[in-house]
Amino acid sequence: MSNEIPQRVFSGVQPTGNLTLGNYLGAIRRFVALQEHHSCIYCVVDLHAITIAQDPRELMDATRSVAAAYIAAGIDVSKHIVFNQSRVHQHAELAWVFNCIARMGWLSRMTQFKEKAGKDREKASVGLFSYPTLMAADILLYRGTHVPVGDDQKQHLELTRDIAQKFNNDFSDRIAELGLGVEMEIGREIVNGYFPLTEPLIEGPATRIMSLRDGTKKMSKSDPSDMSRINLTDTEDDIAKKIRKAKTDPEPLPSEVEGLENRPEAANLVSIFGALTDKEPGTVLQEYGGKPFSEFKPILAEVAIDAITPITSEMRRLSADPAYIDSVLANGGEQASAIAAETMRDVRDIVGLLA
Repeated sequence: MSNEIPQRVFSGVQPTGNLTLGNYLGAIRRFVALQEHHSCIYCVVDLHAITIAQDPRELMDATRSVAAAYIAAGIDVSKHIVFNQSRVHQHAELAWVFNCIARMGWLSRMTQFKEKAGKDREKASVGLFSYPTLMAADILLYRGTHVPVGDDQKQHLELTRDIAQKFNNDFSDRIAELGLGVEMEIGREIVNGYFPLTEPLIEGPATRIMSLRDGTKKMSKSDPSDMSRINLTDTEDDIAKKIRKAKTDPEPLPSEVEGLENRPEAANLVSIFGALTDKEPGTVLQEYGGKPFSEFKPILAEVAIDAITPITSEMRRLSADPAYIDSVLANGGEQASAIAAETMRDVRDIVGLLA
Protein backbone atom coordinates (compact mmCIF):
# COMPACT_ATOMS: atom_id res chain seq x y z
CA MET A 1 0.00 0.00 0.00
CA SER A 2 1.42 3.41 -0.97
CA ASN A 3 2.19 6.08 1.56
CA GLU A 4 0.59 9.49 1.24
CA ILE A 5 2.46 12.76 0.79
CA PRO A 6 0.68 15.67 2.49
CA GLN A 7 -0.10 18.68 0.32
CA ARG A 8 2.64 21.16 1.18
CA VAL A 9 3.74 24.50 -0.28
CA PHE A 10 7.43 25.45 -0.21
CA SER A 11 9.11 28.62 -1.40
CA GLY A 12 11.89 31.01 -0.48
CA VAL A 13 13.47 34.42 -1.08
CA GLN A 14 17.17 35.25 -1.27
CA PRO A 15 18.51 37.72 1.32
CA THR A 16 20.44 39.87 -1.15
CA GLY A 17 19.82 43.60 -1.35
CA ASN A 18 16.61 45.40 -0.45
CA LEU A 19 13.36 43.59 -1.11
CA THR A 20 11.40 45.21 -3.91
CA LEU A 21 7.81 45.65 -4.96
CA GLY A 22 8.54 42.83 -7.41
CA ASN A 23 9.48 40.50 -4.55
CA TYR A 24 6.30 41.46 -2.71
CA LEU A 25 3.85 41.13 -5.61
CA GLY A 26 5.58 38.22 -7.30
CA ALA A 27 6.24 36.17 -4.19
CA ILE A 28 5.55 37.35 -0.63
CA ARG A 29 1.97 38.51 -1.09
CA ARG A 30 1.18 35.21 -2.75
CA PHE A 31 2.81 33.36 0.16
CA VAL A 32 0.35 35.10 2.48
CA ALA A 33 -2.66 34.13 0.36
CA LEU A 34 -1.58 30.49 0.08
CA GLN A 35 -1.32 30.02 3.83
CA GLU A 36 -5.10 30.25 4.16
CA HIS A 37 -5.63 26.86 2.53
CA HIS A 38 -2.22 25.12 2.54
CA SER A 39 0.43 23.89 4.91
CA CYS A 40 3.33 26.20 4.09
CA ILE A 41 7.09 26.30 4.58
CA TYR A 42 8.74 29.62 3.74
CA CYS A 43 12.50 29.82 3.73
CA VAL A 44 15.09 32.61 3.63
CA VAL A 45 17.54 30.95 1.25
CA ASP A 46 20.84 32.24 2.62
CA LEU A 47 22.86 29.35 1.15
CA HIS A 48 21.78 30.47 -2.30
CA ALA A 49 22.93 34.00 -1.52
CA ILE A 50 26.57 32.97 -1.06
CA THR A 51 26.88 31.69 -4.63
CA ILE A 52 28.02 35.30 -5.10
CA ALA A 53 30.37 36.93 -2.56
CA GLN A 54 28.51 38.58 0.32
CA ASP A 55 29.53 40.77 3.24
CA PRO A 56 28.88 38.49 6.27
CA ARG A 57 27.27 41.14 8.46
CA GLU A 58 25.12 42.43 5.63
CA LEU A 59 24.01 38.88 4.86
CA MET A 60 22.90 38.36 8.46
CA ASP A 61 21.00 41.65 8.45
CA ALA A 62 19.42 40.87 5.08
CA THR A 63 18.33 37.43 6.31
CA ARG A 64 16.54 39.04 9.26
CA SER A 65 15.05 41.65 6.92
CA VAL A 66 13.46 39.03 4.67
CA ALA A 67 12.04 37.23 7.71
CA ALA A 68 10.66 40.56 8.95
CA ALA A 69 9.05 41.14 5.54
CA TYR A 70 7.38 37.73 5.68
CA ILE A 71 5.87 38.50 9.06
CA ALA A 72 5.00 42.12 8.24
CA ALA A 73 3.21 41.05 5.07
CA GLY A 74 1.00 38.70 7.07
CA ILE A 75 2.56 35.24 7.24
CA ASP A 76 1.40 33.58 10.46
CA VAL A 77 4.50 32.06 12.07
CA SER A 78 2.37 30.33 14.69
CA LYS A 79 0.76 28.17 11.99
CA HIS A 80 3.41 27.94 9.27
CA ILE A 81 7.16 27.39 9.19
CA VAL A 82 9.54 30.32 8.58
CA PHE A 83 13.28 29.69 8.86
CA ASN A 84 16.62 30.37 7.21
CA GLN A 85 17.97 27.61 5.01
CA SER A 86 21.43 27.24 6.56
CA ARG A 87 19.93 26.18 9.92
CA VAL A 88 18.90 22.87 8.35
CA HIS A 89 22.01 21.01 7.21
CA GLN A 90 19.99 18.48 5.24
CA HIS A 91 19.49 21.05 2.47
CA ALA A 92 23.18 20.77 1.59
CA GLU A 93 23.21 17.00 2.16
CA LEU A 94 20.32 16.32 -0.20
CA ALA A 95 21.77 18.79 -2.72
CA TRP A 96 24.89 16.59 -2.94
CA VAL A 97 22.78 13.51 -3.63
CA PHE A 98 21.00 15.48 -6.35
CA ASN A 99 24.34 16.65 -7.78
CA CYS A 100 24.96 12.98 -8.41
CA ILE A 101 21.51 12.55 -10.00
CA ALA A 102 21.38 15.67 -12.20
CA ARG A 103 23.29 15.86 -15.46
CA MET A 104 25.73 18.51 -16.65
CA GLY A 105 23.65 19.09 -19.76
CA TRP A 106 20.59 19.90 -17.68
CA LEU A 107 22.43 22.54 -15.66
CA SER A 108 24.23 23.94 -18.70
CA ARG A 109 20.88 24.87 -20.22
CA MET A 110 19.72 26.91 -17.22
CA THR A 111 19.01 30.43 -18.41
CA GLN A 112 19.67 32.17 -15.10
CA PHE A 113 23.21 30.77 -14.85
CA LYS A 114 23.97 32.14 -18.29
CA GLU A 115 22.61 35.55 -17.28
CA LYS A 116 24.35 35.76 -13.91
CA ALA A 117 27.68 34.29 -15.01
CA GLY A 118 27.86 36.54 -18.06
CA LYS A 119 30.52 36.08 -20.72
CA ASP A 120 33.31 34.93 -18.41
CA ARG A 121 31.73 31.72 -17.10
CA GLU A 122 35.11 30.25 -16.18
CA LYS A 123 35.25 32.65 -13.22
CA ALA A 124 31.76 31.82 -11.94
CA SER A 125 31.58 29.72 -8.80
CA VAL A 126 30.66 26.05 -8.92
CA GLY A 127 27.85 26.97 -6.53
CA LEU A 128 26.35 29.39 -9.05
CA PHE A 129 26.37 26.62 -11.65
CA SER A 130 24.90 23.94 -9.41
CA TYR A 131 22.51 25.99 -7.30
CA PRO A 132 19.47 24.64 -9.22
CA THR A 133 20.19 21.26 -7.58
CA LEU A 134 20.17 23.00 -4.19
CA MET A 135 16.87 24.60 -5.16
CA ALA A 136 15.52 21.14 -5.99
CA ALA A 137 16.76 19.91 -2.62
CA ASP A 138 15.05 22.83 -0.87
CA ILE A 139 11.70 21.78 -2.27
CA LEU A 140 12.02 18.00 -2.20
CA LEU A 141 13.57 17.86 1.28
CA TYR A 142 10.03 18.61 2.49
CA ARG A 143 8.50 16.63 -0.38
CA GLY A 144 6.83 19.87 -1.44
CA THR A 145 3.85 19.27 -3.68
CA HIS A 146 3.36 22.87 -4.82
CA VAL A 147 5.61 25.89 -5.34
CA PRO A 148 4.43 29.42 -6.15
CA VAL A 149 6.70 30.55 -8.97
CA GLY A 150 6.96 33.42 -11.41
CA ASP A 151 7.44 32.81 -15.10
CA ASP A 152 11.22 33.20 -14.73
CA GLN A 153 11.41 30.32 -12.23
CA LYS A 154 9.47 27.75 -14.26
CA GLN A 155 12.68 26.32 -15.71
CA HIS A 156 14.05 25.63 -12.23
CA LEU A 157 10.87 23.84 -11.21
CA GLU A 158 11.02 21.75 -14.38
CA LEU A 159 14.55 20.73 -13.38
CA THR A 160 13.29 19.84 -9.91
CA ARG A 161 10.70 17.57 -11.48
CA ASP A 162 13.36 16.01 -13.74
CA ILE A 163 15.59 15.29 -10.74
CA ALA A 164 12.70 13.81 -8.76
CA GLN A 165 11.66 11.60 -11.65
CA LYS A 166 15.21 10.37 -12.29
CA PHE A 167 15.72 9.61 -8.59
CA ASN A 168 12.44 7.69 -8.54
CA ASN A 169 13.40 5.76 -11.68
CA ASP A 170 17.01 5.05 -10.66
CA PHE A 171 15.98 3.67 -7.26
CA SER A 172 12.54 2.29 -8.08
CA ASP A 173 13.35 -1.23 -6.90
CA ARG A 174 14.88 -0.03 -3.65
CA ILE A 175 11.96 2.35 -2.98
CA ALA A 176 9.54 -0.55 -3.47
CA GLU A 177 11.66 -2.86 -1.28
CA LEU A 178 11.57 -0.35 1.59
CA GLY A 179 7.85 0.32 1.14
CA LEU A 180 8.43 4.04 0.62
CA GLY A 181 6.63 4.38 -2.70
CA VAL A 182 3.86 6.88 -3.32
CA GLU A 183 1.46 6.57 -6.22
CA MET A 184 1.64 9.46 -8.69
CA GLU A 185 0.38 10.09 -12.18
CA ILE A 186 2.89 10.76 -14.98
CA GLY A 187 1.07 11.41 -18.21
CA ARG A 188 -1.56 8.69 -18.27
CA GLU A 189 0.52 6.23 -16.30
CA ILE A 190 0.33 5.62 -12.54
CA VAL A 191 3.80 4.98 -11.10
CA ASN A 192 5.37 4.67 -7.66
CA GLY A 193 8.13 6.98 -6.48
CA TYR A 194 9.50 8.59 -3.36
CA PHE A 195 9.62 12.25 -4.39
CA PRO A 196 6.53 14.02 -5.76
CA LEU A 197 6.63 15.79 -9.11
CA THR A 198 6.10 19.26 -7.68
CA GLU A 199 3.46 21.39 -9.35
CA PRO A 200 3.86 25.12 -10.04
CA LEU A 201 1.37 27.63 -8.71
CA ILE A 202 1.25 30.49 -11.23
CA GLU A 203 -1.76 32.67 -10.70
CA GLY A 204 -3.01 36.21 -10.46
CA PRO A 205 -1.95 39.35 -12.35
CA ALA A 206 1.66 40.54 -12.56
CA THR A 207 3.58 37.38 -11.77
CA ARG A 208 6.61 39.30 -13.06
CA ILE A 209 7.18 42.97 -12.24
CA MET A 210 9.52 44.84 -14.55
CA SER A 211 12.04 47.66 -14.05
CA LEU A 212 10.73 51.22 -13.83
CA ARG A 213 13.59 52.27 -16.13
CA ASP A 214 13.31 49.47 -18.70
CA GLY A 215 10.05 47.60 -19.15
CA THR A 216 11.84 44.70 -20.85
CA LYS A 217 13.90 43.80 -17.76
CA LYS A 218 12.75 42.31 -14.47
CA MET A 219 12.66 44.63 -11.44
CA SER A 220 15.81 43.58 -9.61
CA LYS A 221 17.43 44.15 -6.23
CA SER A 222 20.81 44.13 -7.96
CA ASP A 223 20.09 46.78 -10.62
CA PRO A 224 22.68 49.60 -10.26
CA SER A 225 19.91 52.22 -10.46
CA ASP A 226 17.76 52.56 -7.35
CA MET A 227 15.23 54.38 -9.54
CA SER A 228 14.57 51.12 -11.37
CA ARG A 229 12.73 49.63 -8.42
CA ILE A 230 10.48 50.36 -5.48
CA ASN A 231 12.01 48.98 -2.29
CA LEU A 232 9.88 47.80 0.60
CA THR A 233 11.97 50.16 2.74
CA ASP A 234 11.23 53.25 0.61
CA THR A 235 9.47 56.27 2.11
CA GLU A 236 6.23 57.61 0.70
CA ASP A 237 8.17 60.39 -0.99
CA ASP A 238 10.57 57.86 -2.52
CA ILE A 239 7.70 55.82 -3.94
CA ALA A 240 5.94 58.85 -5.39
CA LYS A 241 9.17 60.14 -6.94
CA LYS A 242 10.10 56.80 -8.52
CA ILE A 243 6.67 56.33 -10.08
CA ARG A 244 6.61 59.94 -11.27
CA LYS A 245 9.98 59.45 -12.98
CA ALA A 246 9.23 55.94 -14.29
CA LYS A 247 9.97 55.61 -17.98
CA THR A 248 6.92 55.80 -20.26
CA ASP A 249 6.11 56.72 -23.86
CA PRO A 250 4.28 59.89 -25.01
CA GLU A 251 1.01 58.15 -25.88
CA PRO A 252 -1.94 58.03 -23.45
CA LEU A 253 -3.09 54.74 -21.97
CA PRO A 254 -5.03 52.59 -24.44
CA SER A 255 -8.56 51.46 -23.70
CA GLU A 256 -7.86 47.79 -24.47
CA VAL A 257 -5.07 45.35 -23.59
CA GLU A 258 -4.10 44.94 -27.25
CA GLY A 259 -3.01 48.56 -27.21
CA LEU A 260 -0.20 47.74 -24.76
CA GLU A 261 1.61 45.63 -27.35
CA ASN A 262 5.12 46.97 -28.00
CA ARG A 263 4.70 49.39 -25.08
CA PRO A 264 6.57 47.54 -22.30
CA GLU A 265 6.78 50.43 -19.83
CA ALA A 266 3.09 51.23 -20.15
CA ALA A 267 2.24 47.54 -19.80
CA ASN A 268 4.38 47.33 -16.66
CA LEU A 269 2.68 50.25 -14.90
CA VAL A 270 -0.76 48.90 -15.77
CA SER A 271 0.33 45.47 -14.54
CA ILE A 272 1.58 46.92 -11.24
CA PHE A 273 -1.67 48.83 -10.77
CA GLY A 274 -3.65 45.68 -11.48
CA ALA A 275 -1.63 43.59 -9.06
CA LEU A 276 -1.95 46.15 -6.27
CA THR A 277 -5.72 46.44 -6.75
CA ASP A 278 -6.44 42.81 -7.71
CA LYS A 279 -7.70 43.86 -11.13
CA GLU A 280 -6.93 42.43 -14.53
CA PRO A 281 -5.13 44.82 -16.93
CA GLY A 282 -8.24 45.01 -19.10
CA THR A 283 -10.28 46.24 -16.15
CA VAL A 284 -7.66 48.86 -15.32
CA LEU A 285 -7.70 50.12 -18.91
CA GLN A 286 -11.50 50.30 -18.96
CA GLU A 287 -11.23 52.76 -16.09
CA TYR A 288 -8.13 54.72 -17.08
CA GLY A 289 -7.86 54.26 -20.86
CA GLY A 290 -7.28 57.54 -22.67
CA LYS A 291 -5.65 59.22 -19.67
CA PRO A 292 -2.12 60.58 -20.04
CA PHE A 293 0.57 59.23 -17.73
CA SER A 294 0.69 62.59 -15.98
CA GLU A 295 -2.75 61.73 -14.56
CA PHE A 296 -2.29 57.97 -14.17
CA LYS A 297 1.04 58.01 -12.34
CA PRO A 298 -0.18 60.00 -9.26
CA ILE A 299 -3.09 57.57 -8.88
CA LEU A 300 -0.71 54.61 -9.15
CA ALA A 301 1.64 56.22 -6.62
CA GLU A 302 -1.20 56.61 -4.13
CA VAL A 303 -2.23 52.98 -4.57
CA ALA A 304 1.39 51.81 -4.12
CA ILE A 305 1.90 53.94 -1.02
CA ASP A 306 -1.30 52.61 0.56
CA ALA A 307 -0.16 49.02 -0.08
CA ILE A 308 3.50 49.30 0.90
CA THR A 309 3.62 51.78 3.79
CA PRO A 310 1.94 49.52 6.40
CA ILE A 311 4.38 46.71 5.55
CA THR A 312 7.35 49.08 5.69
CA SER A 313 6.29 50.39 9.11
CA GLU A 314 5.86 46.88 10.50
CA MET A 315 9.18 45.76 9.03
CA ARG A 316 10.91 48.65 10.81
CA ARG A 317 9.24 47.73 14.10
CA LEU A 318 10.22 44.07 13.77
CA SER A 319 13.75 44.85 12.64
CA ALA A 320 14.27 46.91 15.79
CA ASP A 321 13.94 43.64 17.75
CA PRO A 322 16.43 41.22 16.12
CA ALA A 323 16.15 38.84 19.07
CA TYR A 324 12.50 38.24 18.17
CA ILE A 325 13.35 37.62 14.50
CA ASP A 326 16.07 35.19 15.55
CA SER A 327 13.63 33.33 17.80
CA VAL A 328 11.15 32.96 14.92
CA LEU A 329 13.88 31.60 12.64
CA ALA A 330 15.19 29.25 15.34
CA ASN A 331 11.73 27.88 16.08
CA GLY A 332 11.02 27.46 12.38
CA GLY A 333 14.39 25.78 11.94
CA GLU A 334 13.53 23.20 14.59
CA GLN A 335 10.23 22.37 12.87
CA ALA A 336 11.86 22.21 9.45
CA SER A 337 14.69 20.04 10.77
CA ALA A 338 12.23 17.46 12.07
CA ILE A 339 10.72 17.02 8.59
CA ALA A 340 14.12 17.18 6.88
CA ALA A 341 15.63 14.52 9.14
CA GLU A 342 12.86 12.08 8.26
CA THR A 343 13.32 12.67 4.51
CA MET A 344 17.09 12.27 4.67
CA ARG A 345 16.77 9.09 6.72
CA ASP A 346 14.66 7.65 3.90
CA VAL A 347 17.01 8.96 1.20
CA ARG A 348 20.08 7.49 2.90
CA ASP A 349 18.34 4.10 3.07
CA ILE A 350 17.24 4.35 -0.55
CA VAL A 351 20.68 5.35 -1.84
CA GLY A 352 22.58 2.93 0.40
CA LEU A 353 24.39 5.25 2.81
CA LEU A 354 25.06 3.82 6.26
CA ALA A 355 23.86 5.98 9.14
